[in-house]
Amino acid sequence: MLGVFSGEVVEVPAELVAAGSRTPSPKTRASELINRFLGSFAPAVSIQIGDLGHLAYSHANQSPFAPRLFAAKDEIYCLFKGVLTNLGSLRQQYGLSKSADEVVLVIEAYKALRDRAPYPPSFMLAHLTGNFAFVLFDKATSSILVASDPDGRVPLFWGITADGCLAFADDLDLLKGSCGKSLAPFPKGCYYSNALGGLKSYENPKHKVTAVLEDEEEVCGATFKVEGSAVLAATH
Repeated sequence: MLGVFSGEVVEVPAELVAAGSRTPSPKTRASELINRFLGSFAPAVSIQIGDLGHLAYSHANQSPFAPRLFAAKDEIYCLFKGVLTNLGSLRQQYGLSKSADEVVLVIEAYKALRDRAPYPPSFMLAHLTGNFAFVLFDKATSSILVASDPDGRVPLFWGITADGCLAFADDLDLLKGSCGKSLAPFPKGCYYSNALGGLKSYENPKHKVTAVLEDEEEVCGATFKVEGSAVLAATH
């Protein structure tokens, strides 16, 4: 799955900028990244949201233990990969039918978070149990919310394209070709939101998330960690 957002929506994280400038490497524009995804993972579905963002996904070669899902409702678009083991109880909590899947649940949970403030994102995310990663875009507010499960069992990566877009994908090699060293594993147990304070840990909300620059021979230019815990890295 792939989510790409323009500079009109997000301010790219300074840590990813620093990782890329430290050891410059070739990058491509976001449009080339999207075209490469569509060409490499056919058949694929692509959704362009004006000039603000682009979402794409494919069921090609997906694991039955980590299916890729997509849904859109009330101008909220969401890509979800994985499985929630407490989906049944969450359906009841949010008043959803038994046919509602994980991606629909995340949209409804996000709407409750947005519309019934002041709940922190950790309040919503801490109730999701299972293996997952998702990328959500709210067109009405130009907000994104991206999160990964506490164990990082569904790898997710993020990086910056040559034209300054922020990209998220579950495929490291795909992003490597367009983001160069401005690339990192998305930290497990964390979320990123341009409207809710940037990158934070929902497992340990009081702990700051910082970046460690990687050695030049590593694929990713940086790895993020939650202060006071082990480095939160996916396999490079």
